[in-house]
Amino acid sequence: MILPSNIQEGADIATDGESVEKTLSIIELITSGGTAGMVIILILFLLLIVSTYIYFERIFAIKDASKIDSNFMNQIKDHVSNGKTESAQMLCAQTNSPVSRLIAKGITRIGKPLEDINTAIVTAGRLEVYKLEKNVSVLATISGVAPMIGFLGTVVGMILSIFELANAGGTIQMDVLASGLYTAMTTTVGGLVVGIIAYVAYNHIVVRTNKVVHQMEANSVEFLDHLNEPI
Repeated sequence: MILPSNIQEGADIATDGESVEKTLSIIELITSGGTAGMVIILILFLLLIVSTYIYFERIFAIKDASKIDSNFMNQIKDHVSNGKTESAQMLCAQTNSPVSRLIAKGITRIGKPLEDINTAIVTAGRLEVYKLEKNVSVLATISGVAPMIGFLGTVVGMILSIFELANAGGTIQMDVLASGLYTAMTTTVGGLVVGIIAYVAYNHIVVRTNKVVHQMEANSVEFLDHLNEPI
């Protein structure tokens, strides 16, 4: 079947129109937002790097802190029961973990009232928790600040768009107007992405830290119960 010439020309135009369909990469999307958008995206990118660094640094630190020999407390109790406090302290020194440092603090107080030993362990425990939570508050701050920075970019982009509309003189140039809209949209998306990543990372670290804290509490209670057992 032979199509009329006008239909064939229309088909060629449609085909040509599809072939020149414009695509936009992420880099082009960022650079299309102008200087203001690029500055805000750069800030968000730096916040993302900081969040990623803190997350992995804390994860590895917490992982190392949670490592402890399952037979550690049994050996400590045997040494204490036999009056070998120096051997118990040496074992704690060889086992570099928050639990071993708490037990070592309690061993140094053996012979004093149980309440004093408990107070010393609790104080040492607070210091260990503080070490585990190092820089974690920065993640919480980034999770809240990043969307706000993105929203700032949105406001800046809308101001630029309104400024261009006000100075268009009755003629709206869509390419100029699009620059402000690109700034508004890209910074909003960037702020939300960084905020969500930081929020998830923060909550994951909190969960992992709580597991170590519970481990510290359980072993401290076990140690105190052993000291309170009648000889």
